[in-house]
Amino acid sequence: MDISSRMLLFLEVSERGSFAKVAEHRKIDRSVVSKQVAKLEQELGVRLMNRTTRSFSITGAGHDVLRKAQALKSLLDDTTRVAQNYHQTPRGTLKITCSYSLAKQVLMPVITSFQQRFPQVNVELFTGDKVVDIIADGFDLAIRVGEQKDSSMVARYLARNRLMLLAAPSFIERFGEPKTLEELASLPATCYAGEQIRPDYIDYADEQNQTQRVHLNWQFACNEVELMRDHVLSGASFYLAPAFHMQDDISAGRLVPIMTDLKLLDFTAIYAVYPHRDLPLRARLFFDALKEYIGDKTPIWEQNIPNFEKMYGNPTREEWNNQA
Repeated sequence: MDISSRMLLFLEVSERGSFAKVAEHRKIDRSVVSKQVAKLEQELGVRLMNRTTRSFSITGAGHDVLRKAQALKSLLDDTTRVAQNYHQTPRGTLKITCSYSLAKQVLMPVITSFQQRFPQVNVELFTGDKVVDIIADGFDLAIRVGEQKDSSMVARYLARNRLMLLAAPSFIERFGEPKTLEELASLPATCYAGEQIRPDYIDYADEQNQTQRVHLNWQFACNEVELMRDHVLSGASFYLAPAFHMQDDISAGRLVPIMTDLKLLDFTAIYAVYPHRDLPLRARLFFDALKEYIGDKTPIWEQNIPNFEKMYGNPTREEWNNQA
């Protein structure tokens, strides 16, 4: 291992937070990682970290070396991407992360057709609602719902994320179809329960286009969309759902839109997020294929829902806020 490789190893230890995690990721013994970092300290003549049996802290000199290691990694990554972009045929491994529901409803059709076109590209898809470290974990693309807080990332808009109020026919037979917000708020609801958010309410625009909120009588909360869907399909509750989650169930009549005259605010939007503007060819082509599949103005899932254009109002949250 040369000094550049040791600097990158030291950077990975800092990003992952432990020698053990780096060793597990690289499939090497923990002692090898420790010895290589110690050798880097010896070569540079400075202490990079203070170690204890359970943790470590980066020294002042260590932070300076980390900045150089980050610049080195960025330079090497850029060099690799430039070389890859000269290939006329994309190849290599495309690593993507997104939620399971987005993967199932939106990404999988694109991945299937993309690999038929470009069989030399392998796709690694990691699903889950937990926000991962795109750079540290080596992802090419993340498909995410919501504005991005990390200004070092590039976020490219894919589509609006419009909402619907949905119930099973058996739910309507049991409780009747609600006609007012008061009736809706009294009925059992299912809501998402994530690590950082629990949207147990509905944001809507009143007749003066002022934003209003009504809280739901949630009786089932979950962080897995498929389990929420099962609960709603059983007729036990209704659900405030992103349209892309439920397009198939609506088209098949398993779920019915309710209170469609209500002007629901979008739940932010859907973005493709990546760490560099100079995407590898395989990632750039996949983004283009995903964008083409989704569509320009009206996403494909909205096109697949009968009469969706007449439901729940049309202005975005930003347009409502501007009007207010």
